[in-house]
Amino acid sequence: MKGKIHSTAIVDPRAKIAADVEIGPYTVIGANVEIGPGCIIGPHVVITGHTRMGANNRVYQFVSLGEAPQDKKYRGEPTRLEIGDNNTIREFCTFNRGTVQDAGVTRIGNDNWIMAYAHMAHDCQIGHHTIFANNAQLAGHVQVGDYAILGGFTVVHQFCRIGAHSLTAMGTIVLQDIPPYVTASGNSARPYGINAEGLKRRGFAADTLAGLKRAYKTLYKSGLTLEEAKKELARQAEKCPELRLLLDFLDLPNRGIIR
Repeated sequence: MKGKIHSTAIVDPRAKIAADVEIGPYTVIGANVEIGPGCIIGPHVVITGHTRMGANNRVYQFVSLGEAPQDKKYRGEPTRLEIGDNNTIREFCTFNRGTVQDAGVTRIGNDNWIMAYAHMAHDCQIGHHTIFANNAQLAGHVQVGDYAILGGFTVVHQFCRIGAHSLTAMGTIVLQDIPPYVTASGNSARPYGINAEGLKRRGFAADTLAGLKRAYKTLYKSGLTLEEAKKELARQAEKCPELRLLLDFLDLPNRGIIR
């Protein structure tokens, strides 16, 4: 070992590596990489491109971060991958950097738990405290809100949004947006109530859960059109402020929500 960098690792001298970062055997770190304090990078990891990583991340073996996007329009532009703090990235995950056709950056927030073989394509925007089970796969331009949980082998179509506090079952195929708080399953994904157990674990009060369940029935069981349901949800939000998150999500045009 040289310091905390294994002697077999290849680290470009232009890379910005905090003094206490651990880098395992046969790992390759490129010239435009920044790695913050407290990070542990396992063996056989490749971190390349304009990639910036915050503090206290744990990256396991055989991970690829910051490689060129899998987009045939890409022409070598200096796009980026940004990773926040306190993330766990397990074996064989692949995160690609962004494209100039979008924001130019793929972004992962803080405190995310990302299991083996997860893929995040170009321009994805991931919030905080999410969980990606094994083989969860995101196409390009996908947005994932805080505390969302993607079950194993969930596959998400490009440009879809996964709302905060939502949950997908194993093997879910997501072709449209999943609103906040909603549980989804199937091919293609359909709604199956709110993520009640997850919300309880995060400390949501019983009256809030009742309000969210009422909102779900308004959106999915009342027979109202989407615009009619939004008006009713706005009235319900006066007593359940957590519904503002849902209303803001519904107000943004995209691929439409799962129905």
